[in-house]
Amino acid sequence: MNTLVEKETSHLPVKRASEENFLLPATNVVETRDAYIIEAEMPGVSREGLEITLEANTLILTGHRDHTPPKATALYVESKPAGFRRVFEVEPVIDTAKISAHLEQGLLKVQLPKAERVKPRRIPVGD
Repeated sequence: MNTLVEKETSHLPVKRASEENFLLPATNVVETRDAYIIEAEMPGVSREGLEITLEANTLILTGHRDHTPPKATALYVESKPAGFRRVFEVEPVIDTAKISAHLEQGLLKVQLPKAERVKPRRIPVGD
């Protein structure tokens, strides 16, 4: 069963007044015994520029970079001033009240704990 599914984002409205292009951050999703962990690369995004929302069963990760152009003439530019956005559908096996996130050096880690009822457990055998 796919518990964490990436959602098509084209139909979701962007909650910003201006139209903005978003880059898709490189993302890993791993499963541990107790949780699913999303790791999303968002270089240049600070905690203040990060927005994580959960609407019904949709988890939206949005990161905005502070793009202050230098007071100089650009000779060569590869980076884009766009922000990052990734959308996931979260199934009921996730304890949404306990979701947590941590950002360090451009790597966002979102921990989605499994609900107690779906965690593996040992069943004692009685006499």
